[in-house]
Amino acid sequence: MSDLRIGLIGAGYMGKAHTQALHGVAATFDTPLRPVCEMLATSTADGAASHAQRWGWRRSTGHWRELVDDPAVDAVIVATPPRTHLDMVMACVAARKPVFCEKPLGANVRESLAMTEAVEAAGIANMVGFNYIRTPASQLARQIIASGEIGEVIQVTAEHVEDYLHDPALPASWRTRIATGTEAGALGDVASHIVNACLRLVGPIASLVADTCIVQATRAGDTGPEPVENDDLGQMLLRFANGATGSLSFSRMAAGRKMGYTYRITGTRGALAFDQEDQNALWLYDASREPARRGFQKLLMGPAHPDYLAFNQGTGHGTGYNEQIVIEARDFLQAVATSTPVWPTFRDGYAVDRVIDAALVSNRERRWVDVG
Repeated sequence: MSDLRIGLIGAGYMGKAHTQALHGVAATFDTPLRPVCEMLATSTADGAASHAQRWGWRRSTGHWRELVDDPAVDAVIVATPPRTHLDMVMACVAARKPVFCEKPLGANVRESLAMTEAVEAAGIANMVGFNYIRTPASQLARQIIASGEIGEVIQVTAEHVEDYLHDPALPASWRTRIATGTEAGALGDVASHIVNACLRLVGPIASLVADTCIVQATRAGDTGPEPVENDDLGQMLLRFANGATGSLSFSRMAAGRKMGYTYRITGTRGALAFDQEDQNALWLYDASREPARRGFQKLLMGPAHPDYLAFNQGTGHGTGYNEQIVIEARDFLQAVATSTPVWPTFRDGYAVDRVIDAALVSNRERRWVDVG
């Protein structure tokens, strides 16, 4: 096993999650490369140094370009707000360094396409950060659907709803000040995750109609009330390329929901249901059973299910959020080691951003929009 020296840009919530994953992935999986936490970059030198010391990074810098250009950094993780991604990713492409970028990939769909085409033209390993779909339960759901066990998918009901902005006393922030693009509002922040799940489990979305709204018009700013510039919640109706229909809800105002990432997928022979707040269970309905025995069966995750045994040997002991990031780290190391695409690539991230962009157009123009 050889070392892969990683540079991480960003020391927020996701920066810490990626750091934990890098420290633990080689002990969890038989990885082809051993990640080394080489350099951490934040917006200030003092902040970077403090986080690097606490988190176990060898070096730090207050300038992300210094990290990308450093010859001792072999690959880069971008864990910063979407509006910063384009310059960082393009610098990685110029330096011919593999890059993992958090979602949404770009601040708008044009940026997402530019980054996708750039990494593909350069032939460098690339991934985008959609971690929720990596739970053992959702991986099992994909296997069940692909095998035809529930038949042809005919309907999808899905949502990603949280309540992190439900409190009207919470102040304005960068999350409420972005007026346009695929990073804006609940649509860009949380809907992108459940759109990714729909694409992964069911397939391409052909067309949609979307409706969003701002619930709280203003929030407290530094000098007084500030207008909220993007959506608090919304819905989409979907038409999939395979003929299935769908409905999707998203919100940052859903009181009481902390991780309301859920889906119910109905097929011609049965159905599946999942809720991320109970992420170690998948519910399966088999319509072929005799009527007296029909009902949703709870499948409790255990060593027989995808990527579970690496963390736990006992059924019901469970995996959590950080394990999803460890699985991501394993996959990124695999992509770098083999120079072959590992899902989700930038192309997959661009596919999500195309759907979000179509939803923005639909909401603005009040009509159905083809995702093309």
